[in-house]
Amino acid sequence: MWLSVVALVGLYYLLRWYWERQVVSHLQDKYVFITGCDSGFGNLLARQLDLRGLRVLAACLTEEGAQQLRGQTSDRLETVILDVTKTDSISAATQWVKERVGDRGLWGLVNNAGISVPTAPNEWLTRRDFMKILDVNLLGLLEVTLSLLSLVRKARGRVVNVSSVMGRLSLFGGGYCISKYGVEAFSDSLRRELSYFGVKVAMIEPGYFNTDVTNPEKISRATQEAWDRLSPEVKELYGEKFLASVKKSSEKLKSACCDNLYLVTNCMEHALTACHPRTRYSPGWDAKLLYIPMSYMPTLLVDTMIYWSSPRPIKAL
Repeated sequence: MWLSVVALVGLYYLLRWYWERQVVSHLQDKYVFITGCDSGFGNLLARQLDLRGLRVLAACLTEEGAQQLRGQTSDRLETVILDVTKTDSISAATQWVKERVGDRGLWGLVNNAGISVPTAPNEWLTRRDFMKILDVNLLGLLEVTLSLLSLVRKARGRVVNVSSVMGRLSLFGGGYCISKYGVEAFSDSLRRELSYFGVKVAMIEPGYFNTDVTNPEKISRATQEAWDRLSPEVKELYGEKFLASVKKSSEKLKSACCDNLYLVTNCMEHALTACHPRTRYSPGWDAKLLYIPMSYMPTLLVDTMIYWSSPRPIKAL
């Protein structure tokens, strides 16, 4: 019996390997637009796809980031300045993309731009703090996608949205987890709607990787700024020791993050170039072995695990 089970499992993975290794033809003629290319995943993916021969349209927030990227790539790659929080900037970038892709349409849209601060206990934050993250990670992603959707549909192409394991499991307060849950919901509904037109939608759900999003100094500084704004009453509830523990956890984040960003960009590349891309990719062993399994566990069990592993406020009951 066990031999039959092993054989069936082996056959399944063999068939899946064959199914997923089939590559789209004429990649050199296809345009891919990527947001957030100043650094991190977006920057690496732009260079990776350029080496693969695709026509990369890279959106950067700063001219400095755009210049650096152009200096590392071929003449095929083109850059544009884009602030995903501003409608005028998105409209200008959309027109720029239309002029380049013409009747071919846009094969790939990669919504990668994102930020993670301010992150702190929800009670420490203001509406503006939440909106700062939501404007980039969710609302900006929505507007960019809707602006370019007709071009993607024309090419029967791909939309690749960068979510996170924090879109499956909310481990801390602030707008980051909320925004990624929103990306998951939007991607699910968009995938079903666009399937009628031959467009595929994929989500990337990375674990912890060393990028600007997980920068310990930025996270620690934002936590301190949120603390400094608190009323004496709330400060008394949590205590300085709690603040120190939270900041210490942020400082340890770098050692817990993976340095191999290719684990993520390879998933993005597969989603763009495979004939049969996956719906979800979860790069990183922490995602595969810890966070994704936790997202399927009973809520009570997950709450208990987080409760005992997190800092406790000084006035906790």
